[in-house]
Amino acid sequence: MDSKNIVWHDASVDRKERNNKNGHESFVLWFTGLSGSGKSTLANAVSRKLFEENKQTYVLDGDNVRHGLNKDLGFSPEARTENIRRIGEVAKLFVDSGQIVSTAFISPYREDRQQVRDLLQENEFIEIHVDCSLSTCEERDPKGLYKKARTGEIPSFTGVSSPYEAPENPEIVVNTEENSIEAAVDIIVKKLEDKGLV
Repeated sequence: MDSKNIVWHDASVDRKERNNKNGHESFVLWFTGLSGSGKSTLANAVSRKLFEENKQTYVLDGDNVRHGLNKDLGFSPEARTENIRRIGEVAKLFVDSGQIVSTAFISPYREDRQQVRDLLQENEFIEIHVDCSLSTCEERDPKGLYKKARTGEIPSFTGVSSPYEAPENPEIVVNTEENSIEAAVDIIVKKLEDKGLV
């Protein structure tokens, strides 16, 4: 695409004004982990807790986004990369709007997650590794996807026939085998408080 005739248009209300009015910083909570690890459940629980504390929050969920914005994408490595690129750009807009946006995506590749981090400023990208063993995720299998992957119905399924590259230095790690959702939420919110973000 030839973008030389496209110019960024500054908004009349800037992010700093929105953050001041909201009474908190805006940033991305990037939940990454295997299918069944609890990303969506945890992202929504954190969002609910912050919302009840009068914070502006929103959750971008992997399945929900693939119903609309990314419904044209498959699950090849290239399509997964484009899926995450688009989400990163949308998340950046949410940050600019003054919100705390939680994203719940497997996002299996470190390079893709790094590209999203690079779109944002320091302390705007909080990577949360939702750590859970493959065996436990398979036991949970809330959508029946592992069963289909094991029988070959779903090719290129993360953790089975496609790799998952766990974060090397995430800001937060929560183990959903060892912690309840409530305990995991408390861990995350405490970390955000310690960072002075909420």
